[in-house]
Amino acid sequence: MAVTIRDIAKKAGVSRGTVDRVLHNRKGVNEDVALRVRTIADELGFIPNLAGKALANRKQPLRFGCLLPSIGNPFFTDVIAGFRQAERELSDFGVSVDIFEIKSFDRAVHLEAIKTLERKQYHGLCITTIDVEPVIEAIDRIADAGTTVITVNTDISDTHRLCYVGPDYYLGGATASGLLALTSQEQQRILIVTGSYHIKGHQERIKGFLEGLKKRTVNHCIIDTLESLDDNDLAYERTLSGLRAHPEINCLYLTAGGVDGACRAVKELGRTDAIRILSFDDIPSTKALVREGVIAFTLCQEPQRQGYDAIQKLFFHLMNQQEPVVDTITRTIIKIKENLDD
Repeated sequence: MAVTIRDIAKKAGVSRGTVDRVLHNRKGVNEDVALRVRTIADELGFIPNLAGKALANRKQPLRFGCLLPSIGNPFFTDVIAGFRQAERELSDFGVSVDIFEIKSFDRAVHLEAIKTLERKQYHGLCITTIDVEPVIEAIDRIADAGTTVITVNTDISDTHRLCYVGPDYYLGGATASGLLALTSQEQQRILIVTGSYHIKGHQERIKGFLEGLKKRTVNHCIIDTLESLDDNDLAYERTLSGLRAHPEINCLYLTAGGVDGACRAVKELGRTDAIRILSFDDIPSTKALVREGVIAFTLCQEPQRQGYDAIQKLFFHLMNQQEPVVDTITRTIIKIKENLDD
């Protein structure tokens, strides 16, 4: 099997962009790193292929467009940081990344944003969007017309996308159920606050959680399921209403954004000691709630890696350096007060 740039990068402990810069004698790489890369390339018997030569001679820059429902949701800050990191590493090859941010789970808003990306005729797209039929049709239309599409952070059912980069949401939900089973023996009367019923990942987190509780024979009942639309104010209002209507609730399962708002409702009612709260991700406000003891634990999903790997996959696929392309599933990481980053 032919040695690839990816093989060299893995053994050298550097990015594929760094290997490309070294092999094509471009500036910006430490001399010791460059020597290590060249030595490893020789040891592995690397032979530049036609795709690499085409890349070196490429005149047309590669333009990528990214769509995120990120306005008002700080989780996506790290996804964007990953996009930008990959863009910097691939800048020698003329790669540029445009990011389109929206604040909505409304299908009309998402369809209009996707049409905007389509009109701009990007070489590749990274898309985080809702899992509904009109959106699936729009993605298939773009992919079938020759634009490479990668789904990021949450997948879309049965589309012609190239691959998916993001977490295993079902596993995340199952992990949350396992942690709940290990930390509490009483009956769990659960209020679920999810982001959107139209986000596949959010639904998978609920499914994994419920099936995990059943598998572990946890004594529980689901009191209600509410949408926060990843909005803290809406999460606060709906959680407050739900807790007032059902004072028996003793567990709050937060599958997406709106964590700060939902916890504000619990604190306002003075029930932080009576309600066990399970959440996802480690944005600054969630970290503060874990440190405060309001949230028992939070499950994280490597958001920066999601953005970074998605752009890298687009680039190397278009340059025929990464075949076949497979999904990248980021790790599910349990964080408690003792292992939170600063």
